Amino acid sequence: MIPPVLASGLAYAGAIALMACGITIIYMCTRTFNFAHATMATWGFYITYTCLMLYGGSPYQYFPLSFLFGALLGAICYFGVNRPLLKRKASEITLMMSTMGYDMALLATIQIFCDFLTYRLGLYPRMVTMSAYDVEVAGVSASTLVSVILAVSILTILHFFLTKTKFGIAMRATIENPVLASAIGIDSEKVYLTAWLLGGGLASLGGALASMVITGTPVMGNIIIVTMFAGSILGGLYSIYGSLLGGFVVGLAEYVGTYLLSLALGGWVLGYRMVVPLVIMAVTLLFVPRGLAGLPWEKLFRKIRAYVGGRLKGVGT
Repeated sequence: MIPPVLASGLAYAGAIALMACGITIIYMCTRTFNFAHATMATWGFYITYTCLMLYGGSPYQYFPLSFLFGALLGAICYFGVNRPLLKRKASEITLMMSTMGYDMALLATIQIFCDFLTYRLGLYPRMVTMSAYDVEVAGVSASTLVSVILAVSILTILHFFLTKTKFGIAMRATIENPVLASAIGIDSEKVYLTAWLLGGGLASLGGALASMVITGTPVMGNIIIVTMFAGSILGGLYSIYGSLLGGFVVGLAEYVGTYLLSLALGGWVLGYRMVVPLVIMAVTLLFVPRGLAGLPWEKLFRKIRAYVGGRLKGVGT
């Protein structure tokens, strides 16, 4: 049986992995750090929560709706903010700052939406514990299973999409060289829009999943924004696969690592939980700026195989 803290840590790590993957997809295609990612994640939680309160059932059945709503938010950001600036050849800093303005607008609408839920529907949306609606499957919480299944499924789908479909290959070409891709007839605007749709959808899906293990509030996304960006940076800003792995590593390190430190040093450590992803981010930028995806994995595996082979040969003799 999986220890409860590890089970919750896996669910949290899976949510961070999805959000980190969304950040990486948008950055790879548009060179934009989407600082509205945090509030997009929060909207994913509120879509799931509202549908659950109004229509009942399981929160997981509303996850696809959260993904679609996040994709809509991504499309609005692209058409309303990112696309006009790209057409004006705006710098990366300008693109980044524009998403902060969009984030403020989304956060304001969440506050208005929470007031509507409170005064019109009689709900209490400003401090929600979604774990109360979780269930156990074979002794393991459904959130743990769903997080692992979603991460593996999305990794598989993205790999198939990017390597086996014409549009996916065109998207990779645009990522590698936008100017050359446009010259051979690839519509870069469709690539950019797809990136925002996927990025926004993954942000909201990750937010809906994260709410199953942490308290849902209007500023939930701002609490975990450092963690999701740390996961993206650790995985490598130019690797979708690396971002999923980096998100898992950072999420587990923060959730489980902080818990273990609190057992050794005392409960006061829990108040410094955000230090863990910050340290991981700083170390990555200083020593491995290209992230896990930039490491020479083939060379490392060859050395490991050679070492293990040598050890086995020595034991045999």
